[in-house]
Amino acid sequence: MAKQYGAIAREILLYVATVGAIALALTSPYAASALLKAFQQKGRFREQNERQKFFRALNNLKKSRLVIMKEKKDGTFLVELTERGKRKVEEMEFENLQIPKPPKWDGIWRVVLFDIPRKKNKARDALRQKLQLLGFCQLQESAWVFPYPCTKEVEFIVEFFHAYSYVHIVQGKIKKDAELRKHFHLLL
Repeated sequence: MAKQYGAIAREILLYVATVGAIALALTSPYAASALLKAFQQKGRFREQNERQKFFRALNNLKKSRLVIMKEKKDGTFLVELTERGKRKVEEMEFENLQIPKPPKWDGIWRVVLFDIPRKKNKARDALRQKLQLLGFCQLQESAWVFPYPCTKEVEFIVEFFHAYSYVHIVQGKIKKDAELRKHFHLLL
């Protein structure tokens, strides 16, 4: 998706994604006072100009078909992510993905192995690029190593590229790993 969204729109999308659909007691689908209150309880959007930005951002998300507001029988509205909105949230999570580094290395190497078919060239190249950006070290063309727990993050990346059946994660010791330890600045 080429269109970029501002910080407020991103915050709204992530909030709706985190809590699921939000029921709002509104008189109009264009006023999102209950959602705004949820943000204000977190210390956000208290000033008038911030509230206007909030409503503009929500309206833009609706126009972009990233969220929908459905009226329920009881007169409340349900704000939910559309499939397009869910994909946008995945893209934002993918962009911001990081692997936490524990204070001490456990001595276990995580090796990501993949054999992605040529017809999925873009996925293979993007997977390599993301692993490199996250700090993995390339052992061989389709074998990347990392010293810290990263299974959850790698599985997210693999699902993002629809390449789950082509990727394996192996954990264990590597003999003669002095170069790798040097690369990652690890001491035992």
